[in-house]
Amino acid sequence: MLRPATTVPIFAVHGLLGGARNRGLDTPAWRSGVLGQAGIAESLLGLEQSRVTVAQYIALFNAVKDSLDDECMGYLHGRPMRCGSFALMARSTLGERTLATALQRLSQSFALLQDDVALVPVCEGPRRGAALEMRGGPGVHGDFLHSLLLRVFWRMLVWLHGGRLVPQGFDFAFEAPPHAAGYAQIYSGTLRFGQPRSAVWFDDAAFAQPVHRDAVALRAFLHATPGNLVGPRLIERDASAQVRALLQQTCPEWPTLTATAQRLHMSVSALQRHLAAEGKSFQMLKDELRRDMAIVRLTSTRASLHAIAVELGFTDSTSFQRAFKGWTGSAPGDYRSQAGKA
Repeated sequence: MLRPATTVPIFAVHGLLGGARNRGLDTPAWRSGVLGQAGIAESLLGLEQSRVTVAQYIALFNAVKDSLDDECMGYLHGRPMRCGSFALMARSTLGERTLATALQRLSQSFALLQDDVALVPVCEGPRRGAALEMRGGPGVHGDFLHSLLLRVFWRMLVWLHGGRLVPQGFDFAFEAPPHAAGYAQIYSGTLRFGQPRSAVWFDDAAFAQPVHRDAVALRAFLHATPGNLVGPRLIERDASAQVRALLQQTCPEWPTLTATAQRLHMSVSALQRHLAAEGKSFQMLKDELRRDMAIVRLTSTRASLHAIAVELGFTDSTSFQRAFKGWTGSAPGDYRSQAGKA
């Protein structure tokens, strides 16, 4: 199965560095060191439209986590979450019979490990979930910590359930940030900002279902961390996901809108309506995919700009370079050299 080409916006990279910065630990030498381990050029931090590969993002997460010995990336004011804490919490759920009791065990083990945040099981009508209660008020610790912990506990619950648990929505205890549109590609369901506390919601019935996770499954789960917990996962609506997948599978053919609609067994007008309802267009999806594929190719291969241009369906290298600068704010040659220096 073809792995989706996905990249991470630079605001997420700033999030990984923000905890150390808030604590005065983000010295030039430290920042250069962790970015260098991830192969991320420091100059990209100043480009609002720049992006990094998922592999670079995960490598930066590991570099920051290990350098601070804190799986919460320096955002906690009290005790840090020492490396291995989340693995310990996952182990504490083994033997629990239902998802509800597993969540209760997660809450208890999290409380033993730190003092700044509480993980609280919550109910709201036909929905049940997990909420974060920040000691000192909902606005403390920064937006990134709320997002990080929600992502980690959401994916832990999905794993415990067996991989088929779909969130119905997320609440965030902060106002919608300038990059709020990026949240819709990471978090599924209804997103609500400016809420009293951050939370992830599921169908209530899921929590009564039995949990069948053992030590073997846990070892496989931990072997895949941290990518399976903090790595971005592109979430798209049905039509957008189908179009993006088809375009990537047929690259470098790059079918037209008409050909794409035919392959998806629908009319052009129907496909356009579905995409518009999801806030997308065919050209937007094509450009986003070409941008992500270009960044992956530039940072992980030595393919020439001409070869990448041809692969992405451009008539020549010049038009590719012009488009790439519009996508990221940087010329592809500069982007590659910056990554190479890192």
